[in-house]
Amino acid sequence: MKQWTLMAPCHFGLEAVLKREIYDLGYEISEVQDGKVLYTGDPEALVLSNIHLRTAERVLLVVGRFHATSFEELFQGIKSLPWEDYLPRNARFWVTKASSVKSKLFSPSDIQSITKKAMVERMKSYYKMDWFPENGPAFPVRLFLLKDEVTVTIDSSGPSLHKRGYRTETGKAPISETLAAALILLTPWHGDRILVDPFCGSGTFPIEAAMMAAHMAPGMRRHFTAEEWTNLIPKEMWTEAREEAESEVNLDIETDIQGYDIDGDVVKIARQNARRAGVDKLIHFQERPLSELHHPKKYGFIITNPPYGERLEDKETLPPLYRQIGEVYRRLDSWSMYLITSYEEAEKYIGKKAAKNRKIYNGMIRTYFYQYPGPKPPKRSGRPDQEGPRPPKESERPDQKASMSRKRSGRSDQKKAVEE
Repeated sequence: MKQWTLMAPCHFGLEAVLKREIYDLGYEISEVQDGKVLYTGDPEALVLSNIHLRTAERVLLVVGRFHATSFEELFQGIKSLPWEDYLPRNARFWVTKASSVKSKLFSPSDIQSITKKAMVERMKSYYKMDWFPENGPAFPVRLFLLKDEVTVTIDSSGPSLHKRGYRTETGKAPISETLAAALILLTPWHGDRILVDPFCGSGTFPIEAAMMAAHMAPGMRRHFTAEEWTNLIPKEMWTEAREEAESEVNLDIETDIQGYDIDGDVVKIARQNARRAGVDKLIHFQERPLSELHHPKKYGFIITNPPYGERLEDKETLPPLYRQIGEVYRRLDSWSMYLITSYEEAEKYIGKKAAKNRKIYNGMIRTYFYQYPGPKPPKRSGRPDQEGPRPPKESERPDQKASMSRKRSGRSDQKKAVEE
């Protein structure tokens, strides 16, 4: 089967999380850039990546890479690429986005226009046509220019992969589904441990955690642009991948996942979102202030996205809020706490320095993921490792994708926190 280079963009600072996900699917990483992971795979890899990756923003098919410092070099570089290997004669193709960083070519509109013209010239030459109807499947093109190196891709996903389909309504300052999943994967939490989000908003952290616990693939119930690429990927490959993903879902599990919020209206939204995601039976949502957060059991997790105070008038409320977060955490025996915030004095008012502090960009906002790991619970008989199975050795990673059913068990094989 043909081999492609695939590119998966992600949030800056979370490349290692996505890298582990791709390894766990059975594919070999070829390069890691800021906010992007490139890897090698066949058409099945593209299908499985779209359906199973929790932390990627989209899956891109790399058509080619070349150097360009002038628009003429850009035109010739685009024209030299084998577009006929990907686009049928009736394809709808356009340049949906062009980004430029530290490159001599920096005008997105000019880059987009020249790229389209060069593509048309190549297609004219191959198909012996002067006009293209563009009434067939969509092939949206994305270009990335970094230090004059051009990477040309086709977007196989369509709407960003964070759009799982369950969150039609959101509360204030929502965290994206892909970012929430990545942050959970940075912790040693797994499905039979307690998880509480005391600022749950529209419920993204609890819902993503419940999907992991139930082995529910995040993309199995949504549509992707590449499903129309029948010249490249058989329709049945998508059907089989979805059927297998559905067969792996297990909702007959016991979980202790809770979401609290002081706003009753957003709690209602969270419940509706969980119902649409199909995990409402695994989560307990409740209107409750932070001050009432308590739990009789040990070794639980707080994973949350507290208010940042982005508006100037909200800043004065942050010191008492973060002081209360620290007080609540200290009275929870043997718990761990992980929170993401842009508030740079968070540790000061929490009253404890984080064991780790990871810088992550949430959109254009620079945030910090403060990590307060608690003690590990004692091992139970019949369970070899509280932190999950060891990560695969390098020698085990390639050539392990003979069946679609290999891995793809969500959080169960990704429990160990990702390497820094």
